[in-house]
Amino acid sequence: MEWKMVMLNNTNASDKRRSERGNVLFLILIAVALFAALSYAVTQSTRSGGGDASSETNLINSSQITQYPASLKTAITRMNVSNSIAVDTLLFNDPTTFTADLTTPTLQSEAVFYPTGGGATYQQAPSNVMASGAAGTWIFNAENEVLNIGTDGGAAGASNDIIAFLPGIKKAICDKINSQLSISGTILETDTVDYATVMDTATPGIPAAAAGILGTAATALVGKPQGCFSFGAGPTYVYYSVLIER
Repeated sequence: MEWKMVMLNNTNASDKRRSERGNVLFLILIAVALFAALSYAVTQSTRSGGGDASSETNLINSSQITQYPASLKTAITRMNVSNSIAVDTLLFNDPTTFTADLTTPTLQSEAVFYPTGGGATYQQAPSNVMASGAAGTWIFNAENEVLNIGTDGGAAGASNDIIAFLPGIKKAICDKINSQLSISGTILETDTVDYATVMDTATPGIPAAAAGILGTAATALVGKPQGCFSFGAGPTYVYYSVLIER
């Protein structure tokens, strides 16, 4: 009887060990399957990652461009509300001209980048967004207007908008900006848009008429406070953002 009990116990122990080995083997098989699935996912991600990585990079770079004018709008609003600076007297002198050109407290108070004026940070666009591979220079002026932004065709320059331009950006950046802003369609502008003149102490004030009307040919930009258009031979890709609608 005792011998039978020993044999029974040994049999149970053996069955238990086989069951445990079976469970361990099952877990190992699951782990192998999961590892294979993970490896496949990583491989597929690596194969298709070039386009995705490029898209993500363009998104980040385009955000760097579009965020800067927003900070300038805040500075200009503060100048207007707190110090009653009129928009037609705004100056966008860069810091290299402060000493020579901003010689009076009045001029200093009207300067967007001067510490006692708007106190905004003057900066260039990063080289990785520019077609030239060099840092880009922003242009700020009131030489143009955008169709359906503010009023159109006002007398004596009353409808000219104060706009920030960044000419010479990469086409891929231009495309990403417009995509993010849901802009599609014709962006080639044939009207003479002046994105070279700076509204500073050398050329202060707002001209009597608009040099260019953005949206004349680039119909996808009608009513758009910011976006990107192509211009001239090449072409040159230009980002714009309306700082003040008039």
